[in-house]
Amino acid sequence: MIRALSAACLFALAPLGASAFDIDAMTDAERESFRAEIRTYLLENPEVLMEAIAVLEERRAAEAQAQEGQLLEDYRAQIFDDGFSWVGGNPDGDVTIVEFLDYRCGFCKRAHPEVQALLASDGNIRLVVKEFPILGPESELASRFALATKIVEGDEMYAAVHDELMEMQGQVNQGALGRVARSAGITDVQAVLAEMDSDTVSEMIAANRALGQALQINGTPSFIMGDNFVRGYVELEQMQAIVEGIRAEQG
Repeated sequence: MIRALSAACLFALAPLGASAFDIDAMTDAERESFRAEIRTYLLENPEVLMEAIAVLEERRAAEAQAQEGQLLEDYRAQIFDDGFSWVGGNPDGDVTIVEFLDYRCGFCKRAHPEVQALLASDGNIRLVVKEFPILGPESELASRFALATKIVEGDEMYAAVHDELMEMQGQVNQGALGRVARSAGITDVQAVLAEMDSDTVSEMIAANRALGQALQINGTPSFIMGDNFVRGYVELEQMQAIVEGIRAEQG
């Protein structure tokens, strides 16, 4: 907040322009008097500071949006079509939602039924799931199991395991994963377990982590909806509104 106020003060003084005065040419007494005048003016007109802060925040938001837009252009292929992330919903949907998630993340678990409800209510959304384990060894163990399932058993079984892991409570360990495998109906559990430590799975997780770092994604869930970064948990109604906005922009 202090930095914002300091920046706002500078912004408020900017209209005076460099030609109005040369502060370096002032004497100490003149400089002190000038500062006192500015302080008095701001105390008598505090709305000036609020206006300046508002403009400063608008500029920062615009700069952040422009930066995110450039990131989307630079990493579009890795985000929307990396060749290994699971694609659900309608593969030919007119709106793509990319979700970076961690199976140990409480807000990811809260978001899961909301995302499923969105897909169920809107048949024209393409969902891309990015395995993004950032909450420790158990998170990585769960993601490795999900990705290994996809490789060995295919997309349909991955979807079933994904749902099971999202709904699972308690620790993630070999015993818990065995129960998930049985509940989901995996036919070759040993092959899935063997695949978990493969170079292929390691490369997938490393690629997602590198992408997350490049996109400045530090938490889960994080979404990319169309060309919009949406960081954090989003309720169904909010997601629906964002999707409607995307379609309106697309014409």
